[in-house]
Amino acid sequence: MDRFPVFLDLHNRQCLVVGGGKVAERKVDSLLKAGAVVTLVSPFITAEMALTISGYKVKHHTRPFEDSDIDGQFLVIAATNNPAVNARIARMADARHILVNVVDDATVGNFIIPSVVDRSPVMIAVSTGGASPVLARQLRMKLETMIPPQCGELAGITEEYRDIVKKHLPEAQRKTFWEKALKGPFAELVYAGHVEDARRLLDEMLASYPDGQTMGEVYLVGAGPGDPDLLTFKALRLMQQADVMVYDRLVSKSILDMANQRAERIYVGKEKASHAVPQDQINDLLVKLAKQGKRVLRLKGGDPFIFGRGGEEIETLAENGVPFQVVPGITAASGCSSYAGIPLTHRDYAQSCTFATGHLKDGSIDLNWAQLSQPNQTVVFYMGLTGIEVISQKLQEFGRSGDTPAALVEQGTTRNQRVHIGTIATLPQLVKDSGVRAPTLTIVGEVVNLHSKLHWYEPQRHVIASEFSLDHPVAPVEV
Repeated sequence: MDRFPVFLDLHNRQCLVVGGGKVAERKVDSLLKAGAVVTLVSPFITAEMALTISGYKVKHHTRPFEDSDIDGQFLVIAATNNPAVNARIARMADARHILVNVVDDATVGNFIIPSVVDRSPVMIAVSTGGASPVLARQLRMKLETMIPPQCGELAGITEEYRDIVKKHLPEAQRKTFWEKALKGPFAELVYAGHVEDARRLLDEMLASYPDGQTMGEVYLVGAGPGDPDLLTFKALRLMQQADVMVYDRLVSKSILDMANQRAERIYVGKEKASHAVPQDQINDLLVKLAKQGKRVLRLKGGDPFIFGRGGEEIETLAENGVPFQVVPGITAASGCSSYAGIPLTHRDYAQSCTFATGHLKDGSIDLNWAQLSQPNQTVVFYMGLTGIEVISQKLQEFGRSGDTPAALVEQGTTRNQRVHIGTIATLPQLVKDSGVRAPTLTIVGEVVNLHSKLHWYEPQRHVIASEFSLDHPVAPVEV
């Protein structure tokens, strides 16, 4: 360990900043937020610095640094654009056993300032010891995406309850109680902004602990169309803390691998005429698992509220008093069309867009064909492969030209994506000739002609870039 990590209490302590530029501005702002009494020495300061120090009792000396400025200081930051002046300040401060930092130069001074994730009172500092400040910032940004903004409020509530928990529970049970609380609905209520509900739940947990069975929660999460990079931050966080994962056929392995590796996995995938688990049994399973006190991840491809039967599932949860959250995902129409270079709307070609299912609950394709055949619109059919002949026939029968461009986007957004271009009239033959298989999305409309000009996604190149990107979450992280 080359550097000893430490968090300083600067409330009402004298701190000196020498310099008036952008870097000094950030340091002064941080010191003031930490409660320090700041002295600023610089002949000139930025307009932003003037705004930063307005409203605070900052002593600003509009002159160059003088040796006596160090007298009585607890901490000094040298942030001038003159390396010789910075080095001189560092030598003087260090000789007097004063904490001193020289910005952008870890070789002088006696401490460095890390890159910080601020969720006060939760603070996370990242440092490379000065070896690579850019890497430290990138790691900090990655942590920012993983830690909810309300994490500080959660810490504040737990601090409020520390003495209460001590009075109610023996020492041996406290750790287990807090672990359960911070990984369950209590924490999720805080993250969702329902602070008073969270406090009431914590009171109930405390009153019934350890004998009472706390109700679990269901996370209905949209996994998007296939590319793991399209997951939302919230989806990833809930995936990594679930106890049980109930997932569909269209959720890719790369996305499953991001979930909590210790979670029990239950496959309930469906194919046409082949349901691993009937829908009503899935609904009952979610209720049963939640009533066992488990955090249940219901992971669905695309968006759970767009042809994903999410509405049916949460109806059952609501009827049984089971808490749940819904996390939207990028629906297949949006994701696959984007990766195929086919905008769903365009001022010159389509002023509206309609999503339609390729088969109804009873297996028929009895749709509003008159509406779907209107000009100047894009129609996207989900689950339409088996009924492609009927789709082609009905659209033409109700007035849409057989020459209207159409596309089949197979395994969209993944490394196996293929885009097949044809027309409404040629769709059935295109399916036969291409050997296309589910999951495939059918896009109908003049916007399909833009594919040849706008296609940008090259699956293999995208995979290589993603695998070597710092922003690509390659391994699950416990939250």
